[in-house]
Amino acid sequence: MSEEIVLNADNRVRTGTNKNREIRRNESMVPAVIFGNNQDTKNIKLYLNEITKASESELFFTQVLKIMLDGNEEKVVLKELQREPEKGKLLHADFMRVSSKTKLKVVVPIKFTNEDDCIGVKNEGGVITKLIRELEVSCLASNIPEAIELDLLEVSLNESLRLSDIKLAEGVEIPNLDDNSDQMVVNVAPPKAIVEDEPEVLDDESMETDSDEGEVKADTGSAEETLDNDDSGEETKSDN
Repeated sequence: MSEEIVLNADNRVRTGTNKNREIRRNESMVPAVIFGNNQDTKNIKLYLNEITKASESELFFTQVLKIMLDGNEEKVVLKELQREPEKGKLLHADFMRVSSKTKLKVVVPIKFTNEDDCIGVKNEGGVITKLIRELEVSCLASNIPEAIELDLLEVSLNESLRLSDIKLAEGVEIPNLDDNSDQMVVNVAPPKAIVEDEPEVLDDESMETDSDEGEVKADTGSAEETLDNDDSGEETKSDN
């Protein structure tokens, strides 16, 4: 089980675009709101250093977070994080309250295991291609997985694994999965062949002809090289 991310917050009395800008500039805090679960929306502000550090973790975007406000804790999930387009500065965050019975749809990363020991790679010289690296799942807020594991050990050359091959924990499911949406997640294919030109075997007559052509090409190349030198000289004069 991962360590829970905790953020400290203060109440935010002042609202609106100009007030939020002042909070970010003068207080080094980030405006945010907490809503949902049939409770009143709370306007809060978070410490910039805390939310910046938290947002560097994938868990910040997929797991239940704890916000401490007035000595009480709010269990929430992140719904939206606004950033400045150019510099990526944090502007505003929206959090939704959850309980252990709240059912959510969240996107979690896929963790591929046994890549090096995969039969199709280790014994058959294949190459793994990952087509999907994260997955939307539906589950209770108390049961959000950190990642979805997909074991590649038994995948042979020219074989693939689809969404339906993923083993999910009890209570976790892929929404609306059917035959039409059962996408390929990963496959093992032969490496792309490198085609090398085979040396051409020439008879005596062809060799003589090629020799003559070679002399012509050499002259042409010499002329082109001289022209390049002239261009260089003109550029030098121009600089002077």
